[in-house]
Amino acid sequence: MGDKAQAHAGAAGRAVAADHPASIRNVVLVGPSGSGKTTLVEALALTAGAVNRAGRVEDGGSLSDYDEIEHRQQRSVQLSLVPVEWNGIKINLLDAPGYADFVGELRAGLRAADAALFVVSAADGVNGSTRMVWEECAAVGMPRAIVVTHLEAARADFEEMTRVCAEAFGADDPDAVLPLYLPLYGPRGSDGHAPVTGLAGLLTQRLFDYSTGERKESEPGEEQLPWLAEARNRLIEGIISESEDELLMDRYLGGEQIDVKTLVGDLERAVARGTFFPVLAAAPAVDGARQGIGTVELLELITGGFPTPLEREMPAVTTIDGKPRALKPCDPDGPLVAEVVKTSSDPYIGRVSLVRVFSGTLRPDQTVHVSGHGLTDRGHEDHDVDERVGALTMPFGKQQRPVPHAVAGDLACVAKLNRAETGDTLSAKDDPLLMEPWQMPEPLLPVAIRAHSKADEDKLSQGLARLAAEDPTMRLEQNQDTHQVVLWCLGEAHADVALERLRSRYGVQVDVVPHRVALRETFAQRSTGRGRHVKQSGGHGQYAICEIEVEPLPGGSGIEFVDKVVGGAVPRQYIPSVEKGVRAQAAKGVAAGHPLTDVRVTLLDGKAHSVDSSDAAFQTAGALALREAAADARIHLLEPVAEVTVLVGDDYVGPVMSDLSGRRGRLLGTEQLGNGRTLVRAEVPEMEIDRYAIDLRSLSHGTARFDRRYVRHEPMPPQVAERVRQQEHEAS
Repeated sequence: MGDKAQAHAGAAGRAVAADHPASIRNVVLVGPSGSGKTTLVEALALTAGAVNRAGRVEDGGSLSDYDEIEHRQQRSVQLSLVPVEWNGIKINLLDAPGYADFVGELRAGLRAADAALFVVSAADGVNGSTRMVWEECAAVGMPRAIVVTHLEAARADFEEMTRVCAEAFGADDPDAVLPLYLPLYGPRGSDGHAPVTGLAGLLTQRLFDYSTGERKESEPGEEQLPWLAEARNRLIEGIISESEDELLMDRYLGGEQIDVKTLVGDLERAVARGTFFPVLAAAPAVDGARQGIGTVELLELITGGFPTPLEREMPAVTTIDGKPRALKPCDPDGPLVAEVVKTSSDPYIGRVSLVRVFSGTLRPDQTVHVSGHGLTDRGHEDHDVDERVGALTMPFGKQQRPVPHAVAGDLACVAKLNRAETGDTLSAKDDPLLMEPWQMPEPLLPVAIRAHSKADEDKLSQGLARLAAEDPTMRLEQNQDTHQVVLWCLGEAHADVALERLRSRYGVQVDVVPHRVALRETFAQRSTGRGRHVKQSGGHGQYAICEIEVEPLPGGSGIEFVDKVVGGAVPRQYIPSVEKGVRAQAAKGVAAGHPLTDVRVTLLDGKAHSVDSSDAAFQTAGALALREAAADARIHLLEPVAEVTVLVGDDYVGPVMSDLSGRRGRLLGTEQLGNGRTLVRAEVPEMEIDRYAIDLRSLSHGTARFDRRYVRHEPMPPQVAERVRQQEHEAS
C-alpha cells in the first residue's frame, strides 16, 4: 500500500480468473446517487488496464453501458460487477445503486464483498442513508474506506469533507477517520476555483504530481513540510492507537521516529480489522491521462489494506434438514457452498446468476444442488432441486467472457440456472447445504396492477414469476379479499423499474389501478331476519324457511353460528345447510360487498316440507335471512389497522409524530435508542399508509425507516365510511 505504483494488469478486457483466495479482493462501492461511484469504477478500470483510454472494453462497449431501464431512470438500478487486476491481485469491484429504492441490490453487494468503499461527493456531503449503510457495515465489522469525489466542483473542500466524514462516521473515535493523502492544487481559474493536480502522501511525505498527464513523484519543498506535518502527526497517532504493539505509542511520544514500514503495516492491519477508516481523494484525470488522480493510491489501498476472503467469517451453513455444518472458511478444496447474490435476464442467453463462492471451487458444466430460500411470503418458492451449471463468465461491459473456474472467495456469472433465484445456495448434489440468507428489506409500498389486454393476461403470471426471480425485495400478492394483483415495492422508482421490466423484457403490458385495502362489515346492533325460499313450478319444488337473530361480537370473533331450534321445526340434517348459506352470504357481504365478520348468528325457528325441502333450499334460505337482517340494521364498515414502528433520527421525531396523528393514528409511545435515534410506535389505519414509504422518506430526508404489522379490523369513522362508499359506488 505504499505510494509507488507497481506493475498492474495486462491487456484491456482480459478475463481474470483467480487461483487462490489470497489473490482476491471483493469491494463494494457505496454512496448516494450522483456521488460518482460508476465514474470511479471506470477510472479504476482504466488505471488497472481493464479498459482502454476511451473507456472501452475490447469489443464489449463501455463499462458504463446501462440497460434501457437505467437510461430511462437516469440512475443505476442494479448491482454491477467490474473485475480488474492490480499487482497480481484480482479486484472484484461491485458498483451498488445509491438510490434508496434499490437497497436490496446494495445489501446483495454487502453480502458479496469483504470491504466497502464509501464514495462521498465534496459537493453534496454525507446524507442520512449513507450513515445508515455505514452502521450496517459496522454491525458486521466490515472494513471501510472513504473516497471524496467531485473535488473539481466549485467550493469543494477536501479538508472540510474529511471533518464531516469524521463527524458522521467516527462517532466512537473521530481519530479513526483520517486522510492518507492531501490534495495538491493548481493555480486558481477565472472562477476562483483551484483544480486538484496531485496528492501528497502523509506517511512517506512524497508528492504525486498529475498536472502533466503523467504521475510524477517528488519530494516536498521546505515550504510544504509544515503544511504536511500537522496532518501527518495526527495520522501517525491514529495509526499507533490502533497498533497491536502496546509500546509503540510510548516510543512515539518519547520522540522516536517510527519507521514508515512499521506504520504502513499497522495501518493495513487496522483497515483490514475494520477499526481504522482512511480517507482518500479522487479527481478526474488531467488532460486525458490514463490515471485519474487518486486511482493508483486507491488500488494500492485495496490490494494492501483490504482483507482477503480468507479473513472473512462465513455465514452460517446447515444441512437441508437444519443441522449446523462447520466448514473451514474459504477453502478452495472444501465442500462447495456458493450463493446467488443477483439474478438477471439476458436477451440472448437467458437467466444469468451472479454467484459468490464461499467454499470449494465452482466449475462449468457441473451439476449442483439448488436450495433456499425462505421467502415464500413474497412469492418466491423454496427450492430443493439439482441443476446443471452452464458457462462461467466474467462481465466486461455488455460482454460475458469465459473463465475456467471460480475458487472460494471469487465471484462469477453462471448461465442457465433456470430454478435458482437470488438468495439461493449452490452446493454439491451429493452434499446439499443451505446458507443463512442475508436480511432483505421489507417492501412496504403497494402497487395494484391488472393486465392491459387479454393477451397480456395470458402472459402475466409467467412474467411476474420471472420478475420475482430477479428481485427478492419485491413481494407478489394475489389478494383474496380485493381480488387484486399487488406488487409490494420499496418505493416509486422500484415500482417503475418493475413495471418497465414486465413490459420490455417479458412483453407484458399492465395498468396501475388504485390499491384497495381489505375492508370488512359487521352489525352495529342486534337484528332479526326471515329467509323464505318457496318455489313450485311443476315437478320437484323447493321449500325452506328459517328465522335467525344476528348480534355483534367483539373484534376478532369471526362468524359464530348457534342452533336454538326446538321441536324439530328445521330437521337436523338441514341445520348445517342453513349455516353454510349464512357463511356463504357473509363471505360476499351484506351491504357494500365486503366480508361480514364479528357476529353471532342464531337459528331460532323455521319450516320444512317432507318432499320439497333440500340442502340447497335451506342454504338459500339462510342467505336470504342474513340479507333481511342486514336490511333492518345499521352496518359498520371495518378497516384494517396496522401497528407502525418508525425508527427515526431525534431531529425528525416531532414531524413524524404529527404526521402519524394526521393519518388518524393513535400514538402508543416512543423509545430512545441512543445514537440520536428514536423508535415511534403508533396504530394507523392501513388505508392511510398506502404511500407512507414515500412520504416518510420525504419527511425525514431519507433517514427514517418503518415496519408495519396488521393488528385488527375496527369500525371506520362515519364520515370516512361514507366517503369510501361513495368512491366504491362511482367506481362501479
